[in-house]
Amino acid sequence: MYHKTIPYRIFSIFNNMFLAAVAILCLLPLYHLLMVSLSASAPANAGLVTFWPIGFTLEAYTKTFSNVNFLSSLWVSVQRTIIGTALALIVNTLAAYALSKETRVFRARNIYLWYFVVTMLFSGGLIPGYILILKLGLMNSLWALILPGMVAVFNIILLLNFFRTVPKDLEEAAFIDGAGQFRTFFSIYLPVSLPVIATISLFMMVGHWNSYFDGMIYIRDAERLPLATFMQTIIVQADMTKLDPQAVANLSQRTIRASQIFISALPILLVYPFLQRFFVTGIVVGAVKE
Repeated sequence: MYHKTIPYRIFSIFNNMFLAAVAILCLLPLYHLLMVSLSASAPANAGLVTFWPIGFTLEAYTKTFSNVNFLSSLWVSVQRTIIGTALALIVNTLAAYALSKETRVFRARNIYLWYFVVTMLFSGGLIPGYILILKLGLMNSLWALILPGMVAVFNIILLLNFFRTVPKDLEEAAFIDGAGQFRTFFSIYLPVSLPVIATISLFMMVGHWNSYFDGMIYIRDAERLPLATFMQTIIVQADMTKLDPQAVANLSQRTIRASQIFISALPILLVYPFLQRFFVTGIVVGAVKE
């Protein structure tokens, strides 16, 4: 009955209008970027392109995909995102499952939990991290981008709080049927934890895809740079030496940059809608302690 009242309907209309306006404001810059990338160099440089391409051309995308350094950086980011997210999910879910047990089952639970929390509050610092990667021989490799961020304490806390909401009757029934801890984890806990797993997967994917600073520190060869670091050198540092000289001569830097920025943002934009429906549920349930 509450949802049928006139005040609620008025609020719903204005709320939907406000959210639609916010969504449009968020999408307009990306749409404008696409229009610039599809325009000729002269109107793009003159700032004449608004919400429709002027002198429609795909030359910027042709030159972008013919750039070997861009394609190699794109492939490095794809590998980093897939491998890094998969390994982090395995490590974090197993750690969260163990930490979600009561002290009568896992007596050292509180000690390990506080150990993880302390690492979240106090970092070792940039220089010790660099020295560690250097001594392990991981410099200039893909693992230097994946291993340091594999354990995310915030994600572990979300997971363990979600695991604690799983009915104990399911776990006890599995134990009665002869299942061990690993069988219970993979057969009971993981299937019912899809919302929170999808949520932290989104966090990890966005984090790996957008991370650029670690690539600046640990990667030396241009062909091994992740895409975010490659874009940072092209856009922020204005270092165009990693582009094809002929492409720079024939096209404006603005159209090339617009095409590369749009391509780099596109994968996350395509993945997010499939995980968005789990996002709110995973955050709310995983953040509430039983």
